[in-house]
Amino acid sequence: MIDALILYMSYPFVRYAVIVGVLVALCSSLLGVTLVLKRYSFIGDGLSHVAFGGIAIASVFNLTNQMLIVLPVTIISAILLLKGGKNVRIKGDAAIAMISVGALSFGYLLMNIFSTSSNLSGDVCSTLFGSTSILTLTSREVRLCVALSVVVVIIFILFYNKIFAVTFDEDFARATGVRADSCNLLIAVVIAVVIVLAMNLVGSLLISALVIFPALSAMRIFKSFKSVTWFSAVLSVICALAGLIVAIPAGTPVGSTIVAADVLAFAVCCLIGRVRA
Repeated sequence: MIDALILYMSYPFVRYAVIVGVLVALCSSLLGVTLVLKRYSFIGDGLSHVAFGGIAIASVFNLTNQMLIVLPVTIISAILLLKGGKNVRIKGDAAIAMISVGALSFGYLLMNIFSTSSNLSGDVCSTLFGSTSILTLTSREVRLCVALSVVVVIIFILFYNKIFAVTFDEDFARATGVRADSCNLLIAVVIAVVIVLAMNLVGSLLISALVIFPALSAMRIFKSFKSVTWFSAVLSVICALAGLIVAIPAGTPVGSTIVAADVLAFAVCCLIGRVRA
């Protein structure tokens, strides 16, 4: 098996997939703990559907660089979702559902009306489940992913204390001088970037798994915010590597295999948590 892995790693597209897979898993797990604790676990699901709508619009206009539309649209939606979550008339879960379903519906409608592909169902399946996208990355896309991932990690490290304060008690954070609204805006932008990066890895329907499962798994074993965050990051990277190592030789969908690894890791962590209790 080791010889087979060495052979696969000799292909550039496999190396690209591993690099992007590890970076996306790392970035998504860093903010996963914050989103779970703030009761915004499914914001990844909502934003991924928005990104799907953005991809549909980019396809209609035959844009080769879909990031030009997808990233700005997703960032704006993330800001609206976090702002709307504080609206007494439209609660956070309702706002996520509205934007999620609306964007997904309009995206699929546009792709059908202005179809530019002879294999529409295949394109939609790849976008929703990330079945082959991760194995068709170009060197330019990989460099962009590396650059954005480095920015996300740096932002998280620099603003760690403020993110921690806003996660647990926004009112107390404001009282101590933290600009909570600006911090929430920063979190929204970073989340949007991570979601767009994860589209090629697991598809729009499975992105929430990368955000939720590592965080919940870490919470089964550790109690402090720092311990949960670091363990979540390490576990997410391990699951991404495991999923890629299994999926590429076996020919299974990469995104689904990575999520399956996250589910198994969650089950193991639950068992460990019960034994330690």
